Amino acid sequence: MASPLSITPPMAPGRARDIAASLDLRALPPDFYANPYPVYALLRDTEPVRRMPDGSYFLTRHADLVAVYRDAQAFSSDKKVEFEPKYGGASPLFAHHTTSLVFNDPPLHTRVRKLIMGALTRRAIADLEPGLVSLVDSLLDAIEARGGGDLIEDFASAIPVEIIGNLLGVPHADRAPLRGWSLAILGALEPRLTPEQEALGNHSVREFTAYLQGLVAERRRRPGDPEHDVLTRLIQGEGQGEQLSEMELLQNCVFILNAGHETTTNLIGNALVALQEWPGQKADLLSKLEHSTTAAPGHEAILTLAIDEFLRFESSNQLGNRRALRACEIGGVALPEGALVTLCIGAANRDPAQFPNPDQLDLARADNRHLAFGFGIHQCAGLSLARLEGRIAIGRFLQRFPHYRLTAAPTRGGRARFRGFLRAPLSLV
Repeated sequence: MASPLSITPPMAPGRARDIAASLDLRALPPDFYANPYPVYALLRDTEPVRRMPDGSYFLTRHADLVAVYRDAQAFSSDKKVEFEPKYGGASPLFAHHTTSLVFNDPPLHTRVRKLIMGALTRRAIADLEPGLVSLVDSLLDAIEARGGGDLIEDFASAIPVEIIGNLLGVPHADRAPLRGWSLAILGALEPRLTPEQEALGNHSVREFTAYLQGLVAERRRRPGDPEHDVLTRLIQGEGQGEQLSEMELLQNCVFILNAGHETTTNLIGNALVALQEWPGQKADLLSKLEHSTTAAPGHEAILTLAIDEFLRFESSNQLGNRRALRACEIGGVALPEGALVTLCIGAANRDPAQFPNPDQLDLARADNRHLAFGFGIHQCAGLSLARLEGRIAIGRFLQRFPHYRLTAAPTRGGRARFRGFLRAPLSLV
């Protein structure tokens, strides 16, 4: 049952065929951004390893993505070859995106991930919950006082900025520019980059790293608790040979904010918008939460299933990339050495070979092996934190405002890689 707002408009089969026939990630039509899934389904059925106009390969099957994720020896995450012609080797965007954790191979990837994971232990994440609850409740109080607001600006985007700001120890007075910097730097990862986006992205990297230099200097003078303070842990390292260079340190602090901000904002926003399109699922979820007899543990189990289904159904991050280090074969198609590969997470997460009724939102879906967090050695280091933020934010929002409704069609971000909304106005009655 669709919302009267037609949040996700249907796409006619003929239109999906037309887009699929000439698919070019650098020149996508508006209706693709609104609903790419019919195009993904057609490619998955007819050409799951698609040769693209630029010579790269576009993968849409779940099994093929898992095969690439598993084989880190054959498929590199290092983006220097790909990003130098895109950004220019001397640009701030090139320096950032080729130094951050997600776009690197071992040994740099191994060193940085180990340091970050050491500060994101189960105990450390659990210790964040009381502060997260207080933050969410304060945002809900403000929305209630106004009688409504915007799901993204007033709620979804405010949560991860504060949480990651706390992890890095960014003073509250300094947090205002963080969201804008993040959107600009990640926006530069889109397949098609305008001169304006490139200039804003480079400016944002310069501004962000200049700010961080001062923050790092202060933390060196006054270290925090490395068991909870990610920045202190990254500065101190874990013994001889584990310290990061200044460039590695600064760029991975930028990465931590960006990775934790955009995807979690999209998770929360996408989930609360999807419930408007699927009122039956919303009603079932509210009923289960209301009648759960085990209180907090029961709520957590119900919401954990729901969060993973939201992540599968509308993946916050829709695209990943790899480069073939040697000639190999994926899905029966031979790839040459050096082949650039796009992993379509959004398509894989709706693959009927892995998920029954994949185009249905099913908040009780079990054995949900979605790829929203990636897979293998590059699986998202902050996935437990993202799930916690999603559970607390969505659960407390629904319990507080079960009758919320959108007052106008939400505005999508208009990006192929990161799927989410920029605005979603709501009323509480």
